[in-house]
Amino acid sequence: MTEATYDRSRCSVAGTLAVVGEKWSLLVLREAFLGVRRFADFQQALGAPKAVLTDRLATLVQEGVLRREPYRVEGSRQRHEYRLTDKGRDLYPTLVALMQWGDRYLSDGPGPLALEHADCGAPVRVALVCDDGHEVPGPREVRAQRTPDPAGR
Repeated sequence: MTEATYDRSRCSVAGTLAVVGEKWSLLVLREAFLGVRRFADFQQALGAPKAVLTDRLATLVQEGVLRREPYRVEGSRQRHEYRLTDKGRDLYPTLVALMQWGDRYLSDGPGPLALEHADCGAPVRVALVCDDGHEVPGPREVRAQRTPDPAGR
């Protein structure tokens, strides 16, 4: 594929980065995948400034990655929890891939967190697989094909 045949203005990577490409957004997602739901718990786990965390949570809610659900602790005012949506849960392989990369290239040994399959205890890893079930080891084994432009360009 040549540069002339690929319309970069429709790039899915750029679109995804516009939603979750900021450091704090990815760290909020990491915590959400680890079960954190409440603002104070996000703030404690991340150490993020309150204004930054408020902005990132609002963006992730606006983009449909998280949803706000009200809760009330007896004797307190109503607050909100942040829960992953299907759209948010679909980002899990991305976070696991980033974690694997960091463990491989930024750690002096095993990474600080190991992921295991809840059913059997085997280690979890992200793998690129084609629809016929073949594991694809890298970009040299992939051919990029232009998809039709919905605008007919």
